[in-house]
Amino acid sequence: MIVVTGATGNVGRPLTRALAEAGRQVTAVSRHAAAVPDGVRHLAADLTEPASLEPALTGAKALFLLLSGDLHAPGAGPADIIGAAAANGVRRVVLLSTQGVATRPFGATRIAMRALENVLRESGLEWAILRPGGFASNALWWAESVRAQRVVAAPFGDVGVPVIDPADIAEVAAACLLDDRHTGGVYELTGPEVITPRGQVAAIAAALGSPVRFHDLTRDEAKTAMSRSMPAELAEDTLTILGSPNPAELRISPDVERVLGRAPRPFADWAARNIAAFR
Repeated sequence: MIVVTGATGNVGRPLTRALAEAGRQVTAVSRHAAAVPDGVRHLAADLTEPASLEPALTGAKALFLLLSGDLHAPGAGPADIIGAAAANGVRRVVLLSTQGVATRPFGATRIAMRALENVLRESGLEWAILRPGGFASNALWWAESVRAQRVVAAPFGDVGVPVIDPADIAEVAAACLLDDRHTGGVYELTGPEVITPRGQVAAIAAALGSPVRFHDLTRDEAKTAMSRSMPAELAEDTLTILGSPNPAELRISPDVERVLGRAPRPFADWAARNIAAFR
């Protein structure tokens, strides 16, 4: 049995599907009831209360651990989840971390994530750590305004980073859960190209077959909007990376191709597959 947390999200959903299609028994965990692929067991659990996860962990051999925003907040105890996994006989944990642990190691959220990585390394479990950069699916924040007004409002329109398709993260996660060769691996995951927000909007417009206007937000305007869905400190960290990426954050990592044997998908591919959200 493999347990997938965050199973209804942009990474968890394709990961759950890939594992099920590979013939593995899967327990999909999310905070609320959700549809899952045929043959997959669903469990509603709140990861801020690790005891609620124990019914999923009983009998499980592997865990994909994705932290929701509240588990990044001060006072949260994500290390307790790793302890619960070990106590329930889980042998392998694949942790979705963040590129910033290596590229900007001194922010509070990244210090906390690095501490969690260290807990996992020292747990006695088999492990792998995934460190993605920016997600292509963050463009879904723009879907409502594209549908209603054919406009995107975002900061730093001409500053690019190599965003990663969540489907590629999911495929790498599946490989790490299923293949012993990836035990002890730390993988930095990026897309194949640096692309700006303005370039992402152009790709969405091309997939729509309809013009989409770009409107530059100030940093303060963007922080206010982002803070509605994530801790303010995490929003601040994200904006710092988006506005002033350092050379390490602009680097195209070879790790997706190293694990999957193919190049990562470009943003235009993600836009074409997800264009229904913008129609």
